[in-house]
Amino acid sequence: MKAQPNKVELIGYYGTDETIALSAWTSTSRDLTEEKRQRIPELVRRLWFDGHETPFEKVQLHFLVTCDIASHIHLLKHRISSLNAESARYKELSDDKYYVPDDWNVIKFNVSDSWADRLIESTEMNMLLYHEALKELTPILGRKRAKETARYFLPYNTQITMDVMFNLRSFANFYRLRNSEHAQVEIQDIARQMMTLVYNIEGQPLKSALDAIKPKLKSVNFRSNEKAIQSVRFQKTKEATKNNLSGSRQNRRNCASFRR
Repeated sequence: MKAQPNKVELIGYYGTDETIALSAWTSTSRDLTEEKRQRIPELVRRLWFDGHETPFEKVQLHFLVTCDIASHIHLLKHRISSLNAESARYKELSDDKYYVPDDWNVIKFNVSDSWADRLIESTEMNMLLYHEALKELTPILGRKRAKETARYFLPYNTQITMDVMFNLRSFANFYRLRNSEHAQVEIQDIARQMMTLVYNIEGQPLKSALDAIKPKLKSVNFRSNEKAIQSVRFQKTKEATKNNLSGSRQNRRNCASFRR
C-alpha cells in the first residue's frame, strides 16, 4: 500500500493546427499551398474567436490518468468525452494505490499525528477489510457478487487508472471548468497537467489552437513544468494551512472524544 500523487500521461493525439485549418477549408478547397500554410495561425485564431469551433473537434487528445475516485467522478461529469476505467466490479484492486491531500500533512490531529496520518491509517485499514471481505465472501456469494459488494469498503481516496479521450473543443470546455478557482484542487491539478502535456508536445503542433483558446480560459503558463505545478499546489497548501490553524477552540473540543 502506498500514497502517491495523482498523475497524467499523454499517450497519444491526432491532429494539428493544419488539421483544423483543412477541416475549415473543406467548404472551399483543401488544396494546401505554401501561401495558405502561412495563413494557418491566423485562420485558427479567427475560427475560435468567431465561434466556428467544429474544426477543433477533429483533433483528439488521449490521456492515461491515475487519480482518486472523487476526481474520477469529476471527469465522468464531462459527457462529451470517452472514458474507460479500472473497475472493482470486474477485478480485485490489488495495487492498493491511494491519494492523500498535500495540505493535510501539516495540520495536526493530535500531538504526534497529522490529519494525513489519520487518513492513511483509515485508508489502509479499509483496504485490508476490502481484501479480507472479498476472500471471505467469495465462497458464500460467488466471486462476482463478492467483488461487487466488497468494494464498498474502498474509500473515495482510492486511486484508479482510466483512459480518457477528448476532442480539442471538448477539452477546452473541460479545462475552462476544471481550471477554475471554484473547482476542487485535485481536478484543477489534473487539468493543468493535461494542458501542460498538450502544449509541450514536441514541435508544438497545436500551438496556434492552444494560443487561440488560452485567452478564453483562466490564465496559466502552459510551458510550466512539474515544478511549476507543485508551486501552485504549495501555495494552496500554505493558504489552507493558515486558515485551518486558525480554527476555534470549539472545533478542537468537538474532535476531542474521537482523538482519545
